[in-house]
Amino acid sequence: MDRLRICKFMNRAAQKEYTARRKQFMRMMGEDSIAILPASPERTRNRDVDYPYRVDSDFYYLSGFREPDAVIVLMPGRIHGEFILFCRAKEPEQERWNGRRSGQEGALADYGADDSFPISDIDDILPSLLEQCERVYYTIGCNPEFDSRLLEWLKIIRQNARSGVRIPDKFVSLEHLLHDMRLFKSSYELRQLQTAINISIKAHERAMRMCRPGMMEYEIEAELLYEFNKAGCGSAYPSIVGGGANGCILHYTSNSDELKNGDLLLIDAGAEYDCYAADITRTFPVNGRFSGEQKAVYEVVLEAQLAAVKATKPGAQWQDPHHVAVKVLADGMSHLRILKGSVDYLIETGKYRQLYMHRTGHWLGMDVHDVGDYKVGGEWRELEPDMVLTVEPGIYIAEGLPDVDERWWNIGVRIEDDVLVTDQGNKVLTRNMPKKVRDIEDLMAA
Repeated sequence: MDRLRICKFMNRAAQKEYTARRKQFMRMMGEDSIAILPASPERTRNRDVDYPYRVDSDFYYLSGFREPDAVIVLMPGRIHGEFILFCRAKEPEQERWNGRRSGQEGALADYGADDSFPISDIDDILPSLLEQCERVYYTIGCNPEFDSRLLEWLKIIRQNARSGVRIPDKFVSLEHLLHDMRLFKSSYELRQLQTAINISIKAHERAMRMCRPGMMEYEIEAELLYEFNKAGCGSAYPSIVGGGANGCILHYTSNSDELKNGDLLLIDAGAEYDCYAADITRTFPVNGRFSGEQKAVYEVVLEAQLAAVKATKPGAQWQDPHHVAVKVLADGMSHLRILKGSVDYLIETGKYRQLYMHRTGHWLGMDVHDVGDYKVGGEWRELEPDMVLTVEPGIYIAEGLPDVDERWWNIGVRIEDDVLVTDQGNKVLTRNMPKKVRDIEDLMAA
């Protein structure tokens, strides 16, 4: 199969996926409704330089459309077409400076829109669409500028109320329906996600092979970015590359220090492929060999991680893997005498939080901390097939912690995998990334 045919096949598969999502969402909306989703605005980085553009996840989830200055409108039951896409019109002069646009023809042919209008015409067209509906699905607060425009359109409609124009009187946040949809991944989404993960695994393995004492953290970050960019991806989030004491800083992103012989290096990094995020953390010795103390702490975290993964299964509640991990971590802290006290004491008093202060995971998908409620009706959510989450326990022993022997100082360990809940239990999507002590040392020695 030649490259052109592969691309056409993938485009058809994508269109089928996005069409199915829109139809499902509109079934939940019901008739007499309208959903409005603006694309993310472009953001200025400094002066006349913009940040690299990344489309809003909800917008992309329902359209696959990546251009700024666009708005999706969904109207179940509309005679002239349910999916309307406002986007920039084709303008050869502008495209010569800033790149090609899909225009109205592309919106119809390539993205499955039933109708498309220039974004410049939205003030004239959208108010008349709002008049036809009772319920408006829209999320307020994400795009203040568009919020103001929507309120202005509603004001115009109210001013015409005496002429018999209907005014929408029910407003529902899009997130109420859409984010629950996004929580359950289709087979198409799982393929995209697995691609991001496979690219990320290559990047982490490259970082392990290249790491040497005396290198800078940003040099290791460059190795990660090389693999991401070579595969046509960007970073799903700013990479954490923390050596020694920096590995004990949970959201360390400076990546500016020298890597020292005898220290550990904690890397938390993931690629983004087609707006799907991988999220992997591995911790390994800068010189390729774990010290006795480093290995002892690492083995505790690994045991906790494996136990938490095992607890990730249908019917378990969201917090169950966390509780399992905490018990193993506290047992290790007590057994190694890093902290004083029994397992029960460390858990009941919360003293273990000196060394482990975050939850054991989060949802994963189009956003690295993906959407979806963790509680439903005040109760922790049950895990169900097709949910994807991270499992990432850790121990962080910062220098100077009271009552902790200094031989443990500056040992920061986190191990993070991406896990799919299945009918039978779970599938570790990052299973090909080494995490046993022997496997890591062998990879670094190769």
